[in-house]
Amino acid sequence: MNYFITFALFSLLLALNSNPSLAYGRDYTDDTNAYQVTRYSRYVKNACSVTQYQQLCFRTLWPFAIVAKNNSSKWARASVAVTITDTKQILRLLLKTPVGNRERVALSDCRELFVDSLGNLYKSLAVLRKLEADVFQQQMSDLATWLSSALTDEDTCLDGFEETLIRSSTVRMIRRRASRCMQLCSNALALLNKLAYDGL
Repeated sequence: MNYFITFALFSLLLALNSNPSLAYGRDYTDDTNAYQVTRYSRYVKNACSVTQYQQLCFRTLWPFAIVAKNNSSKWARASVAVTITDTKQILRLLLKTPVGNRERVALSDCRELFVDSLGNLYKSLAVLRKLEADVFQQQMSDLATWLSSALTDEDTCLDGFEETLIRSSTVRMIRRRASRCMQLCSNALALLNKLAYDGL
């Protein structure tokens, strides 16, 4: 009986030594995955290093790392696309949010500003999808104008609510969402400037 127990233990030790992944309860693919995550994280951090709101940039652009890598035009395009998504969400919120009489003017102005902002963001995304070396500088100039205008619109919306001196929960929610949109737009503009510097 002792012979069989000894033989079984010896066989187990041989199996563990021949396949270290069994001994440590993990697969070597974990190391590869960890390396890839670190590499993608480096891509995002490098892209977001030029932005003012770096944590927000990292959180929102991380999903694009596997495609964008070190490509400045792809990061700029991704940042505009993310800003469009958030802008559409706040527009839906503005359209369905009930407000009091004192808030109505500020809310109406805010809707118009975000509609204008969304238009400029869509124009920007369309150009970023078809950048051309021959007209690159003109495209960068147009993009800077449109994104700056979108940022101004969103900032003006926030100022409008600030001037009303209203502190309702509805206004606080709208201001919080509008502030996030403005920060995303600011990041997009910073990534555009990086693209303009790096070139195609």
